[in-house]
Amino acid sequence: MRDFNHIARKITFVLFAAQSLASAGFIAAATINPILGAKLASHRSLATVPSAAYLLSSAFAAPMWGILMDRMGRRNSITLGLVIGIVGNIFVLMAIQASSFLMVIGGLMLMGMTNAAVQLGRFAAAEVNAPAHRGRAISAVVLGGVIGTFLARALAVPVGAFAVSLGMDELAGAYITTLGLFAIAAVMVFIGLRPEPRDVGREVAKLYPEEIPHGDARPISKILRQPAAVTAVTAMVLGQVVMVGIMVITSLHMEDHMHNRADIYTVISGHTFGMYAPSLFSGWLLDKWGRGRMILFGSATLLLACITAPLSPDIVPLGIALFLLGVGWNFCFVGGSTLLSDQLSPIERSRTQGTGDMLVGLASAFISLSSGFIFAATGYTMVAVIGGLLSLAPLLMSVMFLRRKTETVVA
Repeated sequence: MRDFNHIARKITFVLFAAQSLASAGFIAAATINPILGAKLASHRSLATVPSAAYLLSSAFAAPMWGILMDRMGRRNSITLGLVIGIVGNIFVLMAIQASSFLMVIGGLMLMGMTNAAVQLGRFAAAEVNAPAHRGRAISAVVLGGVIGTFLARALAVPVGAFAVSLGMDELAGAYITTLGLFAIAAVMVFIGLRPEPRDVGREVAKLYPEEIPHGDARPISKILRQPAAVTAVTAMVLGQVVMVGIMVITSLHMEDHMHNRADIYTVISGHTFGMYAPSLFSGWLLDKWGRGRMILFGSATLLLACITAPLSPDIVPLGIALFLLGVGWNFCFVGGSTLLSDQLSPIERSRTQGTGDMLVGLASAFISLSSGFIFAATGYTMVAVIGGLLSLAPLLMSVMFLRRKTETVVA
């Protein structure tokens, strides 16, 4: 008999390591994307267009990766996604040299496809683990972002100086860093992600038939009409929207207040640390306290972050607010991802999870694009106010979900 616990630990660790490397690249690039956009765009309000293109590409690529992961397997699909990201980084580096705004958008769209593939890796970890351990498995993969935070902060600034020594723009350092990290992650996944998580997940599902829906695969529209699935997707989508809307414009907000590049990296690194560090305990809390409570805590923390972010442009208070923004995102994203996984049979997983990530990406792209115009027209405070209003939706839905669940138990 196969030792599924050992296999699950190995697969989860490889996905954690790949997430660590890839997220470091995403963080390094995301910090610079709005600054690069403002430098190359014809108008400052277009500064977030490259970030929006990246997120939009990620959104539309997610369902495609969901289908490919069923056909090609998780290992081959994630590896292919990372290779596409390497090509995207090369495009961006060429665009910086050529001062081409359109080439930057094209390169970031390829990197968006990479993000979609890597993000779906959290579900690969969930499916190879027993149902009682899914929350911890997802949070373990998301925890890779903590390593990514430190790697991005440690590498991007010195590599930027290295780029300058080669006669390149300092901004190129972020994309050189990302290219190298994607390459290492691709090799790691291709070699280490064995046995194939798709096949292991199907075998694990047979051991817990009482934990999954039975029958034929349901239409996605039917799945997403379930109260639990609606709550899960809302938490992921709006948690991402609030986080992206504020994060993507913070770099420009800090530049307007004369912060240097190191200060900007510090605040964004603090934010991404808040996004990923709670995974040390959020998975355990998910499995112990339940998905609904974690979504409730997450949306309340997002609201607090939106209230505090515009109070001061100084590095310490802004850093604390952005840290809280990351924590709220973590609780909503990991809680929503786990709650959605609970509702799906093996044949429904990749397709539905890909659709869920597409909705997350579309909403993120819209708010990323909108925040640039809102910021240019009204300022940072209005971006935070809109984020606070949006964070109320998952908060109220989680309350309703918990009440409905309590009534069901009592009945």
